[in-house]
Amino acid sequence: MTQSEVEAFLMVARWGSISAAAERLFVTQPALSRRLQAMEAEMDCKLFLRERGTRGVALTEAGQAFLPVAEKLLWAYREAAAISVRGRRPVLRLASIGSVSTYLLPPVVRRFLELGTCGLSFQSLHSAEAYTAMEEGGADLALISDHRYSRSVRTVPLWREPFVLLGGPAGEGPVSPEELDPAREVRLPWDPEFDAWHDRWFDVSVPPRVYLDQMSLMESSLEGDSWAAVPLTVARGLRRGTPVVRPLSDGPAERTVYCLKREGRRSEAAETFLDLLRETLRNTEGVRLAL
Repeated sequence: MTQSEVEAFLMVARWGSISAAAERLFVTQPALSRRLQAMEAEMDCKLFLRERGTRGVALTEAGQAFLPVAEKLLWAYREAAAISVRGRRPVLRLASIGSVSTYLLPPVVRRFLELGTCGLSFQSLHSAEAYTAMEEGGADLALISDHRYSRSVRTVPLWREPFVLLGGPAGEGPVSPEELDPAREVRLPWDPEFDAWHDRWFDVSVPPRVYLDQMSLMESSLEGDSWAAVPLTVARGLRRGTPVVRPLSDGPAERTVYCLKREGRRSEAAETFLDLLRETLRNTEGVRLAL
């Protein structure tokens, strides 16, 4: 399976149209169709189905299952292509959970790149995926919130922060979980400690308004009297016009964010990035550095 075939699959999946994907890849529609057919022949399954009454295509069940694999394959192809230039200019391979990369890292990344001494390759990964990337040598540094034991990776606490309330009932001051309607919740999977707190206060048989696995949809999901319990750095990173932020009484235990480092290996680029991150955190009220 070639890189061009994987790129073709991802572009068609994104735009839902072979013609739109071909236009953006600067290839003809027949050429793009041949790439998709070659992939389907190699995998011995259909990845796309034409939608009736439209010119669009939709992912089959197999195509849906292959989507995250294709994204990782494309990243691996690009990593392999970058190996030849690393000897001339170092590249920091960074992985992070979405809540940190979306709401805290942008200014840190900008300052890191302004130094001009190192390039950056970034992956947005869940905590378990970040451990795998570190163990397999696919990342130099990772930021996670759900720690586990690893023989080849060190898990180092970086900072701790409280959870706060976004939205919910009108008013001022701290809010108790007893005042919150679980049917209006925008639920996100923060860490096992948060899950234990949530199960202690809310009826598990009541489904939330929406359950999200990604940060990108959170802001658009908070409407009316809906609410979400989020870490402080997430609340402060939201755009203007988002719901009011209030403290939580009897809230979850503080969230701890960790960095992952490979045992026996020191990366100067990773240490530089961490120094910039710590400087940002020192200027963030309510956050406690663990180091």
